[in-house]
Amino acid sequence: MRKSANPDQVASFPPQVGANCRVLVLGTAPSVRSLEKQQSYAHPQNLFWPLMGELFDAGPELAYAQRIARLHARGIGIWDVLAHCERAGSLDSSIVRSSEIANDIPGLLASHASIVAIALNGGRARQSFRRLVLPALETHIERPIGILELPSTSPANAGMTRDQKRTQWQALLDWCA
Repeated sequence: MRKSANPDQVASFPPQVGANCRVLVLGTAPSVRSLEKQQSYAHPQNLFWPLMGELFDAGPELAYAQRIARLHARGIGIWDVLAHCERAGSLDSSIVRSSEIANDIPGLLASHASIVAIALNGGRARQSFRRLVLPALETHIERPIGILELPSTSPANAGMTRDQKRTQWQALLDWCA
């Protein structure tokens, strides 16, 4: 990823997908903290890594590369719905809808036939996925792909408790190696 002259321009990281990926977790776009650290879900209050620790032994106490390796060993990959967007700050609600450009998720699925499910991390990831990716997916991918609509792990999603989020995120266990 390269830095943009416009600080509101956000670019996604490359996909973090192992050879035997079964579930692709899609966020919306990296947060400011994630971009600074060059790590997905880097905000210390984001529950993604604590939940991955509880479910897959890939928690925030491990180095980032170890967390990714443990997710890969369990058949989980991570990426973002959006390749590029304009957003002031980190809130998904600040994304300029007309600036959204999707990642090539159909291309990734075509090259990773082991992926059987997509887990959408939050409402904006779900909305952007449905609008920008799903139509292409339906015309380019012939195998069925399960779609899991999960609550956002972001600290901005204060409408659910950690336990409620964990209960819903446990659905990943049914799809993983």
